[in-house]
Amino acid sequence: MTGVVVSTADTLVEVEWNRVLDDTSGARVLIHPDGDCCETLSAVRSWRHKLVIWRDGKFVWEGPVLQALWGLGEVEIFAGDILSWLDRRTVHETRAFTRTDLTDIAQWLIEDGFAPDDPGHSVQVIGRTRIRGDRAYTVDVGQTGDHLRDLAETGLDYTAVGSTILLLPEDHGVRVGTLTDADMPEGLTVAEDGASLATRWVVHGDEDAGVKGEAGGRDDYYGLLELVVEETSILDDSSAAAAARSRLGTTYPVPLFVDTQEVTISPEANIDVPLLVPGWCLDIASTRTCRTVTQRLKIIGVKVIEDGQGEKVQVQVAPVGASAA
Repeated sequence: MTGVVVSTADTLVEVEWNRVLDDTSGARVLIHPDGDCCETLSAVRSWRHKLVIWRDGKFVWEGPVLQALWGLGEVEIFAGDILSWLDRRTVHETRAFTRTDLTDIAQWLIEDGFAPDDPGHSVQVIGRTRIRGDRAYTVDVGQTGDHLRDLAETGLDYTAVGSTILLLPEDHGVRVGTLTDADMPEGLTVAEDGASLATRWVVHGDEDAGVKGEAGGRDDYYGLLELVVEETSILDDSSAAAAARSRLGTTYPVPLFVDTQEVTISPEANIDVPLLVPGWCLDIASTRTCRTVTQRLKIIGVKVIEDGQGEKVQVQVAPVGASAA
């Protein structure tokens, strides 16, 4: 689907956009319209039009308008990325997969979701998961977005950049930059998430077939901490075991998260903001907190806010999936 520009925002008061891993991201703009801009902005409609954001001449975000608010002297627009459409799509063809890489299953789900009415999308496979499993989907059962999120629980990562959906394995470890204490002059927060620790996972798949997989066990340091989950879309034991290993990789050892919170990354940092894409990694080195961190961590969230006070770039990182084990 292509179209013409409905309106440009000449007086942007606030801009906020984010990118997230394995889910739908959002954006928001606040505009003080004047002259012809006011008239053209009155034509903006949810799901009919897209919000497109550029930063320093580089394209960074795009997605359908979800809500528009017209107030006295201002217009506020909220949008979601291209994955928003898949939360409003269902399966259009009954299909069963046997011993199929999760990447291929995800790609089929996306293509099937957009097949009846494509808003203009592409899929880029960065790397295969190397996890093969059985899955079955029935026409008009479940939302496509939910099916994708289920796959992301079992070894697949995905994210959206503009109209492109990127598919990659959980242990993708390619670095796009480095951050040190000098790059974060206001400091950061290092958090050890003990509530998420599990040394053994049990995944139950299709109940009728008695599908089950497990990974891990008692640890000499932590002892035994077990978690059980149901993933009814999993149809074979090997896929359930792979799902258990995937979950174990993100919960053992204790997950360590680094969050810049409300901290602005220094403009002098060796970081190209458009390249901050969830699923890729940053090398983080910090000694300012009591918990020293020097390791490669995966980007799981990016938020950029610009208003009258300047620009804030926030990055949230976490262990690199299965490789953390």
